[in-house]
Amino acid sequence: MFESPFGDSIIQRAREEGLLDIRVHDLRDYSLNKHKKVDDTPFGGGVGMVMNVEPIARVIAAIKKEVPETRTILLSPGGRPFDQERAGELSRLSSLTLICGRYEGIDERVRLHFVDEEISIGDYVLTGGEIPAMVLVEAISRLVPGVLGDPESVVEESFTNDLLEYPQYTRPRDYQGFKVPEILVSGDHKKIRDWQKAEALKKTAQVRPDLLKKNKQQD
Repeated sequence: MFESPFGDSIIQRAREEGLLDIRVHDLRDYSLNKHKKVDDTPFGGGVGMVMNVEPIARVIAAIKKEVPETRTILLSPGGRPFDQERAGELSRLSSLTLICGRYEGIDERVRLHFVDEEISIGDYVLTGGEIPAMVLVEAISRLVPGVLGDPESVVEESFTNDLLEYPQYTRPRDYQGFKVPEILVSGDHKKIRDWQKAEALKKTAQVRPDLLKKNKQQD
């Protein structure tokens, strides 16, 4: 599942340049079960299968032996909502270990005793934590210095300062009567910046007014 997303485009180039070191660990390699099982039926009954604590604890221990400072994150619907601010915080850490759950859930002892935090990418349920892990890697990696060609490209993106990004346009100036706003081709950089700020505020108010409320609460 990880080969294509991590072997293409920006992330692949960053890996080739030594800016990112991404490794995938198979939990079955850490199972002591003779059949290499990593899940079992839940105590107390219920539907589905629950991931065993043992192989997860063993892989975490193996990683920490090599990288003691790694921060271990469990991808879970019950975790802290992931946002751009958290992505920035995590991008400044030297190492992250992402635990991907599957099936009905993970033995609670993993959450209580073997991870540093839980993160959720949204209020919905997926089959496994692999896609959420990819989301975190994508969002965090692009904030690592050197990963993006132009460092300024992350400064004016959506969710910076709790605003959505202003509208972007490129050639042609007129497509089937749909024209680029004249201000953007005026050459007046101050007016362009003022327009961009106003448009960012307008779009945020229309689509994500909750972000403006959050901004006011922080002020």
